[in-house]
Amino acid sequence: MLFYCSGKKPLKTGKTRILHGVDPEFSTVVVTCIGKKGVAYNELETYEEGKEQIRTAVASAVLQLRDIEGEVEVDHCGDSEAAAEGSHLSLFSYDELKAKDKQKSVVNLHLSTEFVSDSSAIKEGWKRGCILAEGQNFSRRLMEMPSNLLTPTKFASIVSEKLSQFNNCKVTVHDKTWIESQKMGSFLSVAQGSAQPPVFLEIDYNGGESGDTPYALVGKGITFDTGGISIKPSAGMDAMRADMGGAACVVGSLLSVCKLQVPINIKAFIPLCENMPSGTAIKPGDVVTAMNGKTIQVDNTDAEGRLILADALLYSQQFNPKMILDMATLTGAMDVALGAGAAGVFTNSTAMWNLLQQAGSKTGDRVWRMPLFNHYTKKITKCQLADLNNIGGSRSAGACTAAAFLKEFVSNKNWLHLDIAGVMSNNGDVPYLSKGMAGRPTRTIVEFLQLLSEKKS
Repeated sequence: MLFYCSGKKPLKTGKTRILHGVDPEFSTVVVTCIGKKGVAYNELETYEEGKEQIRTAVASAVLQLRDIEGEVEVDHCGDSEAAAEGSHLSLFSYDELKAKDKQKSVVNLHLSTEFVSDSSAIKEGWKRGCILAEGQNFSRRLMEMPSNLLTPTKFASIVSEKLSQFNNCKVTVHDKTWIESQKMGSFLSVAQGSAQPPVFLEIDYNGGESGDTPYALVGKGITFDTGGISIKPSAGMDAMRADMGGAACVVGSLLSVCKLQVPINIKAFIPLCENMPSGTAIKPGDVVTAMNGKTIQVDNTDAEGRLILADALLYSQQFNPKMILDMATLTGAMDVALGAGAAGVFTNSTAMWNLLQQAGSKTGDRVWRMPLFNHYTKKITKCQLADLNNIGGSRSAGACTAAAFLKEFVSNKNWLHLDIAGVMSNNGDVPYLSKGMAGRPTRTIVEFLQLLSEKKS
């Protein structure tokens, strides 16, 4: 069983102490420090610090019990939702391809309500936290899967099976012939170098009224990115199995939304393909045509994410959504700018930004606004052979010029582009996430959609 307590010499925040034989009902008790009581919003850190302390402390305690107990009761620690998030997120491990004796121990978590008189709200918070963690862990699993096992076709199959269990969620899998019929030349140009056929996923979640205008989610789905002819260095290239992190976070968010039954209508669009070098691959200097007729000079085939997103964004606007939010592990420049501290957000709507920032402050998975100046647009519209260039001409402000490129394909007044390259993986930055693919910012997107549904009503 896991509790928290204080004393004359309290533990430091997030630290634990294991006790044996102190309770006849529980063989092992872990004491953890959740920090000072009453800690709320931290303006400098831009998150609700008390919630984050609970996630961290509970995660630390649960991990202490992983190899000792198979059944663990967790105290709500004053915020059962945060406690559920921290505990369930901390136990994630992608080891399903390993031998049984090398896999992490399975731990079943239970909420302890022994010391509360009215547990209904606490139970509801715990349930919500479990669902939020489940969505992020699903995103993490998809991001961790080796690319030979998670081809575009397999990704579509897994997502269809996962989401089709919900009566108000429909998954449509479009093949290459359909993509060609839509004249998605920008998307197809990236896919043409691979033996794996491209797939375009269209997902409908109808949690709102039948006549309600939907909100749109778009996720970059490059299931493996070599860089194409502009090939990446081999060191660390294995991590590019997670270049579909935007797509993974879209479907992880939808999983949580379905389970929470958020009263909102959503349409999601996910272009899926590999970026490979071959005799049929797109070459630097080639010119391709997006579905709106704009021509693009491709000077760097490793700037492929924006090419597949361009057509997906254009297609999404045919449904006149209230808002479009796209997510992509788009640029190394974003990792350089913000690291793992926050996802970068480029948006033409301050109202949407305020809601998203509010969501990130609650979940602890933060976002940070970046500029969409015309200065950056000039960098990609100055092009020798076509209407647009897929790179900005220099290494400066790479995340900003990538966002400016996408803006050329968006007319919606409530558009948000999240560059999640910096938060793709976790290397100790978030204490309640194990090392590996992070599934960020799945929980923030779910909270954002919840806020939109409340604003609507």
